[in-house]
Amino acid sequence: MNSKHRLTISLALILLVLWTGLPGCSSNGSSQQPNLTLTALSAAVARTATAVQGQDSSANTLATAQAKATQSSLEIQATQTARAGTRDEAQLATATVAAPIVAELPRYGLDASSGHAGWLHDPITLEISGYHDFAYGNDYMQVTVANFVLAADITWDTQYGSSGCGFMFRSDGDEVKPNQYMIIASRFANGRVVFSALADGEIANIHDFYPKDNDRSFDWQNGTTNRLAVIARGPLIEIYTNGVKIGEIDTTQPPKKPPAPPKPAEPADKSNQSAMEAYQAQLKEYQDILSQSQTSYNTALRNYSERPAVFEEGFLAMIAVSESGRTKCSFDKAWLWLLDN
Repeated sequence: MNSKHRLTISLALILLVLWTGLPGCSSNGSSQQPNLTLTALSAAVARTATAVQGQDSSANTLATAQAKATQSSLEIQATQTARAGTRDEAQLATATVAAPIVAELPRYGLDASSGHAGWLHDPITLEISGYHDFAYGNDYMQVTVANFVLAADITWDTQYGSSGCGFMFRSDGDEVKPNQYMIIASRFANGRVVFSALADGEIANIHDFYPKDNDRSFDWQNGTTNRLAVIARGPLIEIYTNGVKIGEIDTTQPPKKPPAPPKPAEPADKSNQSAMEAYQAQLKEYQDILSQSQTSYNTALRNYSERPAVFEEGFLAMIAVSESGRTKCSFDKAWLWLLDN
């Protein structure tokens, strides 16, 4: 199975959900459009998962995968190292798979006793160039996860600052009314990370974070690399960049009002016409973001009151999302650690 799966949606506005504010996007547009895109993503995941499992697409994808998840993770560990002929060699093989993960776990307040390795992923690049396009990838789609740590080095090259890279997780793969979480990091406003949730196909939670508030090493410029990590334990979702905790979400609680992003700095030389024009464009984008963020927050808050987005287990993948133009997300040193209950 290819590690990259590409899907283009020409009508839907996934970015309205993920970044809640594109310049030129009307807040009076159809509320169904973002959901159509996210539903399409979940449907693509469902088709991939059922293909991997050799099941009919009409089967309960998540239930089938859950039954095989533990065995799958053990099989993956076995195939990621040389076959061992003795018990000692087998133990060494397992330790080899887990070693780089165990070495990093203390950055997140964990150690080897907290669980076991799920997988180590080969480098993967997701590259897209369409309007409101996205791609996802995972060589081990058959593994579903409940409580886990997922981490990867992400190097980005995006034409637009609101395009970004991240993770989708706890997706049920439903092709009609999906449930899933997503975390996307973008270059907007010197770095922005957004958590969003879809419940029965509707946006039902959203939280904005600005990494530089806590992680001074976060680099938003093109060609730079940041390490993104997510820890999911029950309803608590923790987000780390470069080993620094930048936020936490309790999915049993409703969305929080989004914080205002840093305001663009006015040029020191106001007589520089090109600099002032660029500033005015940035300021308009900033104002649009504030307006759209409030609109999306209100929608998520209303939907959450009707259907709280609290999910326990599901599929996961690395994803890239583009506003327009070129978007390239490279994931390296990615691994999954399964936490013991």
